[in-house]
Amino acid sequence: MSKITNAENAVKRIADGAVVAVNSSSGLCCPDHVLQALGERYRAERHPGRLTMVHPIAAGDMFGTKGIDHLAQDGMIDTIIAGSYPSGPSSAEPPLIWQMLGENKVAAYNVPSGILFDVLREAAGKRPGVITKIGLDTFVDPDLDGCAMNERAREKAIVRKIDFEGEEWLYFPTIAPDVAIIRASTADERGNLTFEHEGAYLGAMELALAAHNCGGLVIAQVKRVAQAGSLRPHDVRVPGILVDMIVEAPDQLQTTATDYDPAISGELFRPLDTFRTPAFDPAKVIARRVAAELKPGWAVNIGFGISANVPRIFLEEGRHGEVTWVIEQGAVGGIPLLDFKFGCSSNAEAFVPSPHQFTYFQAAGFDASLLSFLQIGADGSVNVSKLAVRPHVTAGAGGFVDITARAKKIVFSGYFNAGAKLSIADGKLSIDKEGKVAKLVPEVDQVSFSGKRATAQGQDITYVTERCVLRLIDGKVTVTEIAPGIDLQRDVLDRAAFPLTVAPSLKPMQADLFLPGGSSAGKEAAE
Repeated sequence: MSKITNAENAVKRIADGAVVAVNSSSGLCCPDHVLQALGERYRAERHPGRLTMVHPIAAGDMFGTKGIDHLAQDGMIDTIIAGSYPSGPSSAEPPLIWQMLGENKVAAYNVPSGILFDVLREAAGKRPGVITKIGLDTFVDPDLDGCAMNERAREKAIVRKIDFEGEEWLYFPTIAPDVAIIRASTADERGNLTFEHEGAYLGAMELALAAHNCGGLVIAQVKRVAQAGSLRPHDVRVPGILVDMIVEAPDQLQTTATDYDPAISGELFRPLDTFRTPAFDPAKVIARRVAAELKPGWAVNIGFGISANVPRIFLEEGRHGEVTWVIEQGAVGGIPLLDFKFGCSSNAEAFVPSPHQFTYFQAAGFDASLLSFLQIGADGSVNVSKLAVRPHVTAGAGGFVDITARAKKIVFSGYFNAGAKLSIADGKLSIDKEGKVAKLVPEVDQVSFSGKRATAQGQDITYVTERCVLRLIDGKVTVTEIAPGIDLQRDVLDRAAFPLTVAPSLKPMQADLFLPGGSSAGKEAAE
């Protein structure tokens, strides 16, 4: 019996109340054609309804790949358990799924991406669940939010705190998927899958194995179908014995707003001078100062936001290749892409399945992580996952909690407050109009990263802003450097909503960070 079918036939086998796991990261690897057919079936038949959707990383974006929004219809989704959600610019209307969770129409949870992959792996092995310290003292912890994003979610706990051999752990019960929807580049007639045009594997194998071993259905969307036996066995990332149905979608996008770029899939290397370097502005100053924290030979995780520009700073300063960038979607090396193509790298040297990458992160196998912040609390805690006014601007935590839980060194970057108008002239920073929204607050709205836990674990924590550098020293947020042109009392101490400590050895930020020409700060740090 042929496994090749169309999307409409494939989704007919999904039953009411099914647990459906989807392998995607925004537009990257998103099986959008199948999700669209699933949404259209519900619109026509009102089936399948009451689904539980499991998304280790977001499915869809706000730039042409609807993803989970195809299913954001009243009665179709009962529960969504996701590492992240579609996100986009603050000026845009929120995705439908954000509107539904805000209106309490679905029970919505934000579980760290790595933990969700772990939960699915345990399902595949018929084991009872995951015991982990990842998430303790953060919003993941049931003493805080227990991953719940709204009132409906708070009615049913999905994580418990337990004592195991005298230590405190979090326990996540197994989630057994009835359906896995994954995507690849090519399938042969037997269902063997290769990923030669993709920018990552994500967790395709893990999701397929979990659904198959739990007696479920595996649907694979692909760009093209090949003759049985024609694929090289070393290229097959998911074997056909795990795949039930193949749906061909020749026009699938490679990633967010990208038809196809062979540098994203590692099929060629772009010349380095084709990468755009950031214009000179306060954000570039921050990225330059972050770059100065890194040492040659390090493996460095990088997150969304200002820190995503640091690889471009390395290019500009002639330091490309000194560190190896590692991102949660699985790329190792190369140059991570910007904006909402983040999650892909051009010129990568390897692609690692996301679950393996998260194991590497959870155990602090890397040297440093560069991440953003929405808020910094008095104890050094950081909120990156909850923005009350326009929640869809942040995708949720994603892999942030997995990455930061044990990281040896973390450099958070962002503007000191929100809404300030800034300019740079003659090597000095000017605050033309002060921002009205404090980002250094007594308590953060949501604890994505625990400053108290970081202090107890001896983690090296730095916060880089345009006007100063702060470090978490003995549990206190401490000003260690100040920008030229900035008054310590007026522009820093008086603008924080909690008392900052000032280091006895307070020094100026390096002057040439604030000049249009290349900074020497990173080169000096490397030496």
